[in-house]
Amino acid sequence: MATTADRVLQDALGLSERERAEIAARLIESLEVARDGDAAEVEEAWAAEIERRCAALDAGSTSTSDWQDVRRQIEADILRK
Repeated sequence: MATTADRVLQDALGLSERERAEIAARLIESLEVARDGDAAEVEEAWAAEIERRCAALDAGSTSTSDWQDVRRQIEADILRK
């Protein structure tokens, strides 16, 4: 018999990418301890940056890269130095 967490996870995995990202952000937020003013400003800045990047993807004005390709490029750059 599946646990409640297993059922919730299975349901969440059936959601759209955007919905899963929202749930993940809210879960992480729920785990964080209270922050002071500077940390809150950093969090706001990251949230704004994430929104900007998502909007750029949605608008088609930017593209993504496969992690394996990026990793190979980084490794090649490091080995050249």
